[in-house]
Amino acid sequence: MLNIFTLANGRLVQEEIEALEELSRFQPIWVDLESPTLDEKRWIKQYYGLSIPEDAMDEDIEESARFYEEDNGELHIRSDFLIDDDEAPRAVRVAFILNQHNTDLRSRGVLFSIHDEDVPVFRLLRMRARRAPGLIEDAKEVMLKLFDADAEYSADSLENIYDELEAASKKVLSGNVSDELAGEVLGAIARQEDLNGRIRRNVMDTRRAVSFMMRSKMLNAEQFEEARQILRDIESLDNHTAFLFDKINFLMDATVGFININQNKTIKIFSVASVALLPPTLIASIYGMNFKFMPELDWAMGYPYAIVLMAASALVPMWYFRRRGWLK
Repeated sequence: MLNIFTLANGRLVQEEIEALEELSRFQPIWVDLESPTLDEKRWIKQYYGLSIPEDAMDEDIEESARFYEEDNGELHIRSDFLIDDDEAPRAVRVAFILNQHNTDLRSRGVLFSIHDEDVPVFRLLRMRARRAPGLIEDAKEVMLKLFDADAEYSADSLENIYDELEAASKKVLSGNVSDELAGEVLGAIARQEDLNGRIRRNVMDTRRAVSFMMRSKMLNAEQFEEARQILRDIESLDNHTAFLFDKINFLMDATVGFININQNKTIKIFSVASVALLPPTLIASIYGMNFKFMPELDWAMGYPYAIVLMAASALVPMWYFRRRGWLK
């Protein structure tokens, strides 16, 4: 899918392109390619003179090749954007290309973004730019607003994590935690820990991208101050992820502690039962001895007497243990 965005009365207007000839009708500030086809890449090459690298969206690209500027003036930034999906949270690699200086190409002043799937942050920016005139003035502003929206999206995800952990905390600290409930809580905590780690990695990547934009001296004074504000927001998010990691570790330890308590209760019951059965075992061992002279051997009530004695020697300790509360 190839979408272009133009400015009309200060608002961002979206147009979907289905043929090469349609590109000449617009003067965009942003060209967004979502899972671009070979034809769409060819259109960009023919009309704008821009070659999209084959490894533009690769996950394993070298870190040093993610932020750089070409000799022809093209600025390349590859950054990750979070998708907070309930089933499979993930990061999507987005490649940005911006020609700042080469006036010989139609791509000058146009931001190109290439990615494999739709990103919530992109939808959020499109919605805001349509409703708020003057929000975006040029291609650099688009990129800044995307990173700003990404930080805000990460903040919303952190709030959701905190809500999920609060719900898990109420279950764990209720005091009546079964093994089934503990397993459910551990699964929920593990999912939030994974998401929290992804958010922390995402904001770290956003910090690097914004810092690169500031170092490249591509921003004017107002945009530079906006970038500094984004970095301050990211710093607060980074601190909050550290707080959530501490809370997650506490809940993990508390839940595992309750599992250990439940296991200890089971082991205690077996221990008490084995102690209670020691006297009957002793009595049975005595009467199982093959001595010639044993008073009860010739007694008619010897067998019932031994049975009653073994039962009593087992019941009396069990009654004592229950009275002391050792079986709870």
